Amino acid sequence: MGAKAAENGAKSSPSAPSPPPLKAFFRLKTKQQELLIRVASLALIYVLAFAVRLFSVLRYESMIHEFDPYFNYRTTLFLTRNGFYEFWNWFDSESWYPLGRIIGGTLYPGLMVTAALIYRVLRFLTFAVHIREVCVLTAPFFASNTTIVAYFFGKEIWDSGAGLVAAALIAICPGYISRSVAGSYDNEGVAIFALLFTFYLFVKAVNTGSLAWALASAFGYFYMVSAWGGYVFIINLIPLYVLVLLVTGRYSMRLYVAYNCMYILGMLLAMQIRFVGFQHVQSGEHMAAMGVFFLLQVFYFLDWVKYMLNDKQLFQSFLRITLTFAISVGALALGIGTASGYISPWTGRFYSLLDPTYAKDHIPIIASVSEHQPTAWSSFMFDFHILLFLFPAGLYFCFKRLSDATIFIVMYGLTSMYFAGVMVRLILVAAPAVCLISAIAISATVKNLTSLIRTKGKAPLAVSGKGSSSLKASAKASADQSLPFQHNCAIALLVGAFYLLSRYAIHCTWVTSEAYSSPSIVLAARGAHGGRVIFDDYREAYYWLRQNTPADAKVMSWWDYGYQITAMGNRTVIVDNNTWNNTHIATVGRAMSSYEPEAYEIMQSLDVDYVLVVFGGLTGYSSDDINKFLWMVRIGGGVFPVIKEPDYLVNGEYRVDKGAAPKMLNCLMYKLAYYRFGEMTTEYGKPTGYDRARGVEIGNKDIKLEYLEEAFTTSNWIIRIYKVKPPKNRW
Repeated sequence: MGAKAAENGAKSSPSAPSPPPLKAFFRLKTKQQELLIRVASLALIYVLAFAVRLFSVLRYESMIHEFDPYFNYRTTLFLTRNGFYEFWNWFDSESWYPLGRIIGGTLYPGLMVTAALIYRVLRFLTFAVHIREVCVLTAPFFASNTTIVAYFFGKEIWDSGAGLVAAALIAICPGYISRSVAGSYDNEGVAIFALLFTFYLFVKAVNTGSLAWALASAFGYFYMVSAWGGYVFIINLIPLYVLVLLVTGRYSMRLYVAYNCMYILGMLLAMQIRFVGFQHVQSGEHMAAMGVFFLLQVFYFLDWVKYMLNDKQLFQSFLRITLTFAISVGALALGIGTASGYISPWTGRFYSLLDPTYAKDHIPIIASVSEHQPTAWSSFMFDFHILLFLFPAGLYFCFKRLSDATIFIVMYGLTSMYFAGVMVRLILVAAPAVCLISAIAISATVKNLTSLIRTKGKAPLAVSGKGSSSLKASAKASADQSLPFQHNCAIALLVGAFYLLSRYAIHCTWVTSEAYSSPSIVLAARGAHGGRVIFDDYREAYYWLRQNTPADAKVMSWWDYGYQITAMGNRTVIVDNNTWNNTHIATVGRAMSSYEPEAYEIMQSLDVDYVLVVFGGLTGYSSDDINKFLWMVRIGGGVFPVIKEPDYLVNGEYRVDKGAAPKMLNCLMYKLAYYRFGEMTTEYGKPTGYDRARGVEIGNKDIKLEYLEEAFTTSNWIIRIYKVKPPKNRW
């Protein structure tokens, strides 16, 4: 009886079962549904941006990529173990022997401090992680954060639809993924987030005139300065944008508050970075920002005078006198500062952006870096795909609806695309602008097409007078004919747009997995039967160095490998990737391009114990030292005129076969690369000593070494290490 009563009580209970989630969703108001969909979409995009960058970890293992990231990892490891004070005052004696390097004053610490903070937070939350895993995943984490910033930026410029599309586009854009995959622990991994965040906060400050947003943009700029030298792009683009607004008559108190606060506070904060110091008031690259700051004060003063004066003619005269005086004083101050040396000239990298041929003619060490070369059209298509065609359409929509915000994104897009054409690495800076402007094109087009699809035929307006009935009939007939045509075309265009976007997603996934997820430290190739072959020679060589050489051994190599030798081999290097001392690098280039006796004297003067060279003749690896050798000659010849490039060429042609120049066949680099290679059979049907990377038979097979001896060669001959013999006894 009790059980039956309980059952009846349960049946009569007033509490109704909860509705299914789908019904609960449809009970929400329209705005609530939109908000829920928007948040869910952003969450999925956030996860997608992180997951798509993990191909390198899944295919290989959790490791640091490239060359520069190994220095960043080494310094981050030192920071977490010894604290910020020791890191800030660290003198690294293992770099640039015998000069050394003051770490705290020669780097941008933002990346290292960020990774160390994430590591501390994870340890505080009891997650037992190694600092290496944090470094590997820092770039994907900040790429996910960049999608959120892109959403709010797109919403600020256009609408929430454009913001969502921008977040989705930048999440998988190859131009951004190239420097933000897992393991790419470089400054750009956090710098692109900081750059877009600073731009968003500044545009928000200009739109609102809020002092809080202006302060936030100053702190965003400070983070950007601490992370990457590309902050120079910000401190020149924002003044240019302010100048355009002033010239086009868009001066406002909102602009005055935003720029003044951002510039003054941002400059003071940036000076706290030792590597930057007083460059904001002494470097030619920062003078445009200072000039616009003073010009803005002139505009504020003129605006106040215009308010106080009622005579328009008198104000025009005052305006001419004031502008003439201000421009004259500014030009005079700039001239005196430049002539006296107080204002330093532009750097070589800055000149090379304005003149693509400058580095090749004057600074070969900059021109020797592959990512500093001009960009080919194929690279644009590879990194942007259909965004390359949506970009002009987005510019059209921006010009159609001009505002302070759209003017900024137009300027950002055009300037960044120009710089991306000059230097291939700056595609990274252009990627956010291209995604935002393309998102505007997609959002506006889809909105227009969907509005056409939803349009229903409306009765034509009544027409009074004679013949009104015939006019009504003809108008109705034309409407009946045009509306289905527009409806069908809109549907076809919408389907085509979604198809193109799906192809973009497929292309981005393929590029990410195949092109941008291969660590340079571990090489992969296809074998004769189509299988995957892994070449782990770099780590094999660095492990041998660490285990089989004295702890104080000095290793000479080309500067490309310095960071890796120091971080993984734990040995002192003569030069590394910092490239701050052109003379020291030129000395190494001179040794590599000299005959063995002369090179031995140079190595003795540098206290060199081992020489490391990279050789790809056996495996077909093209990024080896023989292919880089002409840059060693050019850089060395820029400091030591005794080295002449024509001595290593034959009729202007670079060769390594029997027709090569005699000096080429007997220089130290040639000997170290091809020592004992003349005995090797690399391909069936080819003679011994056949170089697979260059497709020729080498010209000097009988190489003898007098002052060096082979110490170690990796299993695939990619890394070759030679020991420098001690000098003979002298009487």
